[in-house]
Amino acid sequence: MKPQSITARINSTALELLELHPEGMRWSELLAAIKDSDASFHPKTVNGCVWKLVEKFPDRIYKPEKGLFRLIKFKNQ
Repeated sequence: MKPQSITARINSTALELLELHPEGMRWSELLAAIKDSDASFHPKTVNGCVWKLVEKFPDRIYKPEKGLFRLIKFKNQ
């Protein structure tokens, strides 16, 4: 089995965290939580992945306001 890339692991962690926070997470909260989840993640890689979350997962994540990330499935709640 092929191990996941670093960016795939970061994206997966971000999606898991957003699943746990239906109200959404602020940029800084999401960055800190991802960094805390795995010390091997380089801060600049985490920053780049979070920066592109909406672009990479437009069918799953949206930003209801600047700096707030939320899963689309929680949009009408």
